[in-house]
Amino acid sequence: LAALERDLKRLLASWFDVGFLELRRITWDSPASLLEKLISYEAVHAINSWTDLKHRLGKDRRIFAFFHPKMPDEPLIFVQVAFVNGIAGNIQVLLDESTPSLDPQEADTAIFYSISNAQAGLAGISFGDFLIKRVVQLLLSEFKGLKTFATLSPLPGFRKWLEAEFKTEADKTLVSLTPTERKSLSLADGAVDRVALSALLERADWREDARLAEPLAKILQRLSAVYLVEAKRRPGVALDPVARFHLSNGARIERLNPLANISDDGMAQAYGMMVNYRYKLKDIEANHEAYRGEGEVRTSSAVQGLLKG
Repeated sequence: LAALERDLKRLLASWFDVGFLELRRITWDSPASLLEKLISYEAVHAINSWTDLKHRLGKDRRIFAFFHPKMPDEPLIFVQVAFVNGIAGNIQVLLDESTPSLDPQEADTAIFYSISNAQAGLAGISFGDFLIKRVVQLLLSEFKGLKTFATLSPLPGFRKWLEAEFKTEADKTLVSLTPTERKSLSLADGAVDRVALSALLERADWREDARLAEPLAKILQRLSAVYLVEAKRRPGVALDPVARFHLSNGARIERLNPLANISDDGMAQAYGMMVNYRYKLKDIEANHEAYRGEGEVRTSSAVQGLLKG
């Protein structure tokens, strides 16, 4: 079956070559059957109602999708974009339906906050890198004020990795506390080691505890930088699947955001952490080559500072 699977993947990759695909904007006026499919296929931040969907299709938002000519009513992959000023660092704020709309012409930043593959049968065939680059070019032609293109992305494997590191022998783990972190925890809870940190993070209410929330958030921010930059699936390949996608596309790790997604999924995946990947147009090719060729992860100075402790 493995040989058959390889043959099928080659055929599907040729049939769904990006050169055949059509990029379309989806709006509130699109057919209801297509809008229902968006609700069903959304894989990152669940669309909870028609009101929620209408908000994501508002004047300061965009949804774009790739379609194949032989499947005109079935999106293959779609991306959700928000126009903001400054890089957004909290998904609850971004998805809040009560937030006033911004005139896109006044925005300086486009935030890609969800990319969903819609066809499970095409898993492993990459459309996302082409989709983001096409959308960036399209938005640049329409909105001259846009200066920054970035994502607000999950870290789906961070909690699982950190829990495994807590159980790893001290001389083999990437997780250790700095003197400043030990001091902040000792003042907050008397905890000064990895075992104590693990126990604190297991508490469901730690983010509501005024003594613990700030020191734990800062520790998670630094450890998530370690996870994204230093944890490897194999030499030269980032462990986190979302990181692999964006780093391969030429993005850099821009900023790490504590308690940016406190939904059940956000806490279960990454203790609420989210990350901004930035697509700086003049650096995309160099970043892509650095990662794909040498396994180098490009980061902002702020992230470099976290790694230095």
